[in-house]
Amino acid sequence: MRVLVACEFSGVVRDAFAKLGHDAVSCDLLPTDRPGPHYCGDVRDILANGWDLMVAHPPCTHLAVSGARWFKDKQQEQEDALEFVRLLLGADIPRIALENPVSIISTRIRKPDQIIQPWQFGHGETKATCLWLKGLPMLQPTCVVDGREDRIHRMAPSPDRWRERSRTYQGIADAMATQWGDAQ
Repeated sequence: MRVLVACEFSGVVRDAFAKLGHDAVSCDLLPTDRPGPHYCGDVRDILANGWDLMVAHPPCTHLAVSGARWFKDKQQEQEDALEFVRLLLGADIPRIALENPVSIISTRIRKPDQIIQPWQFGHGETKATCLWLKGLPMLQPTCVVDGREDRIHRMAPSPDRWRERSRTYQGIADAMATQWGDAQ
């Protein structure tokens, strides 16, 4: 299966699919953290290249409700971000998963199909992650663990905070590859 992982610099989801034998490519404006197939550029350049599945991680900077106090000052940025989400969700790809934290996508486009947590996939942390799905089943928990640490929310300010907060947990990436890699 040809898999596009849009807006991913880390290669975590890409590598989970590749490990199972899929032709997986990550794409981001940033270079990848890990060696592997990666398009460094705008996903719109390769969106129509005959993908079977896309897992998209659009930037949440202007969408996440955690930044609601700044919404009034970034209305155009929000409209642009929502238009990008619509483009991704409307791509001519049979199976699409778009992930984002709790955000205005829920009120401005549609509610998510599912909300998952890292602790459902082997990581003892909380980080509500919404999934908007097309042609894919909901992810089933693979390893529910104790512990509900709010590490991501409490992460100290730093120049790399955004980078660390945006990484997909390995357990979630593995569940995506295992469960969606065979989706028909």
